[in-house]
Amino acid sequence: MFLILAIVLVVAWLGGFVMFKSAGILIHLLLLFAVISIIMHFVTGRRTV
Repeated sequence: MFLILAIVLVVAWLGGFVMFKSAGILIHLLLLFAVISIIMHFVTGRRTV
């Protein structure tokens, strides 16, 4: 789930960076959340349900 969230946030960040240059702080927050999600994905690993 973290990996999917990270991919969505990175895509949103890239789209926002290209389209809306005035919203710089929000775009960088999206990037920060994406990086945190990727780190959490690798730290927690796969869980068996």
